[in-house]
Amino acid sequence: MVLHVVAVGRMSDLGLRAACADYADRVRRVWGLELHEVRSPAGRFPSAERMRREGERLLAALPPGVVAVALTPTGRSETSEGLARRLAEWQVHGRSVAFVLGGADGLDSQVMQRCELTLSLSPLTFPHELARLILLEQLYRAATILRGTPYHRGR
Repeated sequence: MVLHVVAVGRMSDLGLRAACADYADRVRRVWGLELHEVRSPAGRFPSAERMRREGERLLAALPPGVVAVALTPTGRSETSEGLARRLAEWQVHGRSVAFVLGGADGLDSQVMQRCELTLSLSPLTFPHELARLILLEQLYRAATILRGTPYHRGR
């Protein structure tokens, strides 16, 4: 199984970039992982137009045949164990998964229609770079849950 993280924007914060690289390396010990960064459109646009343009780029970056999962603050809440179970199920069925993170204005309706599932990392609002780090940490945590290694100390 290959996991894809498809996100708007580049990681500019060096500390968050280093932490993301660390968790990405950990995830790659278990699954394939590809990071896809798409540029936000240059120039000033109304929110809807910016989301539309970002959405086109996100859709173009999605590999064919993947299970696309939108990450939004209003998506379905999932426990770490629940995410691990979902990943295990997709793996058993030979499915690769793409987690899609939008820009500051969110995800365009075209992207939402393409996604089979909408999850929330938290009802709180995070900077997009931090959301990417949280996602990568949760993917690593899911891997440790499935392997039974001591990183995750569940309830």
